[in-house]
Amino acid sequence: MYSEKIIILDFGGQYNQLIARRVREMGVYCEILPYATDASTWKDASLRGVILTGGPASVYEDGAPRIDRALIDSLKVPVLGICYGMQLLNYLYGGEVESANVSEYGDTLLYTEDSALFHGVQRATHVFMNHNDRVSRLPEGFASHAHTDNCPYAEFADEARGLYGVQFHPEVKHSVEGTTMLENFVRGVCGCREVYKAEDQIETMLRGIREQVGGGRVVGGISGGVDSSVACVLANRALKPGQLTCVFVDHGLLRKDEARQVIETYKHNLGLDIIHVDASERFLEALKGVTDPERKRKIIGELFVRVFEEEARKTGADFLLQGTIYPDRIESGMGGSATIKSHHNVGGLPKDSLFKKDHIVEPLANLFKDEVRAVGEALGIPHRMVWRQPFPGPGLAVRCIGELTREKLDSLRECDAIFLDELEKAGLSEQIWQSFAVWTGVRTVGCMGDGRSYTGCVALRAVVSDDAMTVEAAEIPYAVLKKTTSRIINEVRGVNRVFYDLTSKPPGTIEFE
Repeated sequence: MYSEKIIILDFGGQYNQLIARRVREMGVYCEILPYATDASTWKDASLRGVILTGGPASVYEDGAPRIDRALIDSLKVPVLGICYGMQLLNYLYGGEVESANVSEYGDTLLYTEDSALFHGVQRATHVFMNHNDRVSRLPEGFASHAHTDNCPYAEFADEARGLYGVQFHPEVKHSVEGTTMLENFVRGVCGCREVYKAEDQIETMLRGIREQVGGGRVVGGISGGVDSSVACVLANRALKPGQLTCVFVDHGLLRKDEARQVIETYKHNLGLDIIHVDASERFLEALKGVTDPERKRKIIGELFVRVFEEEARKTGADFLLQGTIYPDRIESGMGGSATIKSHHNVGGLPKDSLFKKDHIVEPLANLFKDEVRAVGEALGIPHRMVWRQPFPGPGLAVRCIGELTREKLDSLRECDAIFLDELEKAGLSEQIWQSFAVWTGVRTVGCMGDGRSYTGCVALRAVVSDDAMTVEAAEIPYAVLKKTTSRIINEVRGVNRVFYDLTSKPPGTIEFE
């Protein structure tokens, strides 16, 4: 399909999809594959370079994930190791790796010299570090061009063999000039020139849906978000009339008036065959007494599947369409990465499910959020739907800490609606990636109506991002936060305190649970 590509071999790091995101931002096609994937499936004439990702292992431990040096030597293309990937290259070529005397995490000052990776980079620049091990001795033929106060070899290169490594994470936006460094590798060292666009894959995705489904019938899970909307529009375009039935499940965990708004939007804009299932009682009953967030997600994920199965039996469908995107898969621990939080639409099929593994249709599984939006725009989906704020599949279940009750959820819905209303009035909605209120489960003392109160505490969260994998807290004007706080405390019973969450990602996540 593409005459040039970069292959990213996944060793289980949390930022691996960001590497792919940055490469695609440069207009270069890339694929992420498990490190043990047989090279015969990806080593071809289109290969221009290979990137070895970070990961949680130590290269000197028994059972650490490795590839053969012979494979690297046979590639005949440049190779870049990032964090664990650098340590692995060092280990394979005869250098030494040790546990660092001082682990580095977060913002770190990097001192550089001019080299292939550092063209146009400041001699002192800030990067994102996340490591416990470090290179202690370089292999023969390698030279280092960067260091930090605690890491003598923060980069190395053997330009004769096309081998490069960095101890930090250039893919994370906290690395101020990281994109320049990656582009120096992809465009400079590897010589990639072809332009890649996600929307160019539409015909390929349509063909893939047709080939997978054939003459079968499909139930499409649709939530109102951009991912499921784009997936269903793709399937509707790919398949014949009557093959696709979209199912919107109201699990009782939606925002205020959301079910009505979603159904009206789909009916008037997309022309999809939609069934609305009110399963709120069923979900809330199953979640009664549950406080662990992972259990919440698992219960919700299985119940979604059960509802889809019931609707599938009515229509004769045995395929399930989902709007799964790549960040969902990574955060759920797919491909060897550590599980940050389970996404309800990833790996959640019960063993006795009606839907077999090869009957799960996920046309967006390798795309990032902004790529999905680009596809949505190209498909002609209305702009306001394409740019709708993300909303988690488990809904308010992961924004209401502790046990779920109707009273808590109703109060949270009101808090959330007030926050979104004030942001809309201030003209801030389209500048923010995601904004919402959280019922923290914490009670605090206060003074209301000349008396003591001991009631709930609500947190407000608003973030800016372009990929959902690294985010910063949105800089909301104080006057807006003050007005929102005043309205929540005055209009929502059971709340006497409001916080604004300033945590970035990493180290936090967008959602609280």
